[in-house]
Amino acid sequence: MALVDNAVYVDGHRVSTPHTLDDTFEVMRDSKGFAWIGLYRPSEAEVRAVASEFSLHHLAVEDALKGHQRSKIERYADTLFIVLRPARYVDDEERVEFGELHVFVGPDFVVTIRHAESPDLAQVRERMESTPHLLALGPEAVLYAILDQVVDEYGPVVAGLENDIDEIEDQLFDGDPEVSRRIYALSREVIEFQRATQPLVSMFEAMQRGFDKYNVDLELHRHLRDVLDHTLRVVERGDAFRQLLQNALTVHSTLVGQRQNDEMRHLSETSLAQSEEVKKISSWAAILFAPTLVGTIYGMNFDHMPELHWPLGYPFAIALMLGMGISLYAVFKRRDWL
Repeated sequence: MALVDNAVYVDGHRVSTPHTLDDTFEVMRDSKGFAWIGLYRPSEAEVRAVASEFSLHHLAVEDALKGHQRSKIERYADTLFIVLRPARYVDDEERVEFGELHVFVGPDFVVTIRHAESPDLAQVRERMESTPHLLALGPEAVLYAILDQVVDEYGPVVAGLENDIDEIEDQLFDGDPEVSRRIYALSREVIEFQRATQPLVSMFEAMQRGFDKYNVDLELHRHLRDVLDHTLRVVERGDAFRQLLQNALTVHSTLVGQRQNDEMRHLSETSLAQSEEVKKISSWAAILFAPTLVGTIYGMNFDHMPELHWPLGYPFAIALMLGMGISLYAVFKRRDWL
């Protein structure tokens, strides 16, 4: 059943808890009170039944049926239509889960259509029923309480995101290869969080202007300003988180580039060391090749060869081999090949 809670209030006290919407409409008219109807993922027929009873604008009804709306506030004659994007932090999965809440506020009714577990509207109702002097201020007081609950539930989300960012900062300098993926994922959540919270500031300002125009109680003005202050702090934290993640991404890119430079420098040093070794090997090969060449030529045993029968041929060959080797050694040493 989509009907979660359904009550009629007079002077801040619950006077009836009807079991059906038809009973609610009847009691509300007889008691001259206001109705607070809570729906959870209702069917189209149930939404249209409420819309028909309270003469809700068809565009607002279509938005409520379609879902996936941005945070906004719209006025249709004497009815306010508010879309909120509540959120909760899922500790086990380290992610933010966003919901959607539609609120219709009229002169004698409040209708909430919730599409997620958050916010806890039962807690809102319990709080308001425990303060009848505030609930006696009418549907606008219920709207204030809902807004206050949504903003309060952003607190654990802010704490969870802050903890995730702290962990990312540790991962950055540990060289974790998965840190870039986590930065991008967290950035998407922060952007979604900003989309949910930033429109609230202009929404509160618009409500304050409406409260002045329609002579809403001064006490509600004060409560609304308090919620606005909390909202501004949440928005500022969201902006700071986005900046921190952008800085983390920049630092990560810098560290990756630095590590790549270190690897390239190491490869260059290794290549230079190998080149030096090749020079040394080539130099010694050339030095050893010179006497081998002389010995090979005079080892061919031809009958007619110059200096073959010369008495000084052997000492000359030895001297030539030593001379060539020493000369090559001197040349390579001067060029720092050896």
